[in-house]
Amino acid sequence: QKVKDSMRVLLPVLLNKSHESYDKIRAILLYIFSTNGTTQENLDKLIQNVQIESDSDMIRNWKYLDVPVLSSSATQQHKHPRRDRSSEETFQLSRWTPVIKDVMEDAIENKLDSKDWPYCSQCHPTWNGSGAV
Repeated sequence: QKVKDSMRVLLPVLLNKSHESYDKIRAILLYIFSTNGTTQENLDKLIQNVQIESDSDMIRNWKYLDVPVLSSSATQQHKHPRRDRSSEETFQLSRWTPVIKDVMEDAIENKLDSKDWPYCSQCHPTWNGSGAV
């Protein structure tokens, strides 16, 4: 069953003195995972009210594992731009083209963004795209 107001369910658990700080950190992380990130001020309030300032790095370091801890960082994720395929001839039932096709075509043409694809976008300078590497 989907929780409608997760903060209402979370606060009694966090304010309960009988729970250990690691359990409270787990509860905050579950909240962050379920909401796909939270705001900086909301996270600061949670950490301050629960009094886990010394262990707050356990929550903030999840960003290094590409977990959107802060919702502002989640909105800044780069989406791969889609190619215009309106002029291509398609079958009646296969109008949708997966994103991986655009990525693979960009990889062949050596047009991948080096920020998003650091290992794939560094082709040998003498390679002209005429063969497999």
